[in-house]
Amino acid sequence: MSGGLASPWVSGPFLLLLHSSSLPTCRGGAVCRSRFRPPKDLKFVLHDALDSSGFNTTYAREAREGFCSQIKKLSKIGRETSITINEEVDLGKIALYIAAEDDSLISHSSVPLPVDAFTGRLDGLSTGYCSRYSSSFASSPDIFLECLERYMYVDKGFRRTKSSNHMEHRTVYLHSVLTHRVGSTSMLSLIYSEILKKLRLWGLLKFDVEVSSPIDSYGSPRGYLKRKTTESDQQHIVTTEFLLLKILRDLKDAFWPFQLDQSKSPFLRAAEAAHCSDRSANVDKSGLELASAKAARHRLERGVWTSVRFGDIRRALSACERLIILEADCTELRDYGVLLYHCGFYKESLQYLKLYQDTEKVKQSPDLLTKLEEEAVEKLIIRLNLILMEDEWTRPSSIASSLYNNTDPW
Repeated sequence: MSGGLASPWVSGPFLLLLHSSSLPTCRGGAVCRSRFRPPKDLKFVLHDALDSSGFNTTYAREAREGFCSQIKKLSKIGRETSITINEEVDLGKIALYIAAEDDSLISHSSVPLPVDAFTGRLDGLSTGYCSRYSSSFASSPDIFLECLERYMYVDKGFRRTKSSNHMEHRTVYLHSVLTHRVGSTSMLSLIYSEILKKLRLWGLLKFDVEVSSPIDSYGSPRGYLKRKTTESDQQHIVTTEFLLLKILRDLKDAFWPFQLDQSKSPFLRAAEAAHCSDRSANVDKSGLELASAKAARHRLERGVWTSVRFGDIRRALSACERLIILEADCTELRDYGVLLYHCGFYKESLQYLKLYQDTEKVKQSPDLLTKLEEEAVEKLIIRLNLILMEDEWTRPSSIASSLYNNTDPW
């Protein structure tokens, strides 16, 4: 089964680019410099799969189109530009389109998430600052930043979530953070930067400010006067691509169906559940961890695809699809492929895994984890080729059908 997303690249070639100066490298220092032309029939699965089971994806598709329309505006320079000055895209709307799509997948609501209303609420934070701290615009930059942090973290009460594994799922969606005032570092960085951006557009900000994302487990995003930014701070300054990747990867990690053993990458945990990783590596694992991996696979086989503590396959798939649209890291093809394997979409899984393998990669001293991942990809591709030798396996299995027919949380 193939997905019917009208994205910029589904009907033709697309470029998978990584700007190594701003973000992620493949594990072990490898940089994925991917520029390739995928097969014309390479499409996403999620929306069409839901449609085929009678699930109305109208609102999900509209939200995805809104997301794509913004990403199409993003240039290479724009990706590497600080979020406080990037005017190519509306980061607030991108985050709300992400929330709107996922909300439509799980809420069964007859109306879409009101993106415009929450955009107005986000803009209202900027006007609220102006009415409360108008005198700060005539003050020094340091006093202005002190006022802004007091406004956001004291007056408005925004705070960083204490949950490192995002079990509080509402902390990774902008509309929920605007409502409950508790969010991940990526959400708080977005809100902080949007206030700064509005003040700059209104001509009230006369100096350059960068937003720095904390590297500890308790700090909150804060502003730095650009001319005072030290070299050590520079690596923590939030760029547009950094923020978008962080938002989407937070979602992927939060809803990944295989949650235990966080020392491993999401892909390796999924591969282990499919018995495609080195089993000898499990000798030191506790009985609980091994049983949990088996239980995750058993839940998938029974069509239980969403759980409060064990992920949500629909939202994990949607996060992977958006990461591929963002065209930043070829490993997203691999992660999407292993999820499709667990859903029973073997033909599509093989397409994405082969595309990942065929993507040009520059590797520098791959570490043990990278080698384990590559071996797992090889084993998974071998298994998929064997499965697809039988004609009946080219169709989605009953496992996949039960996925999309089962909408209960347990």
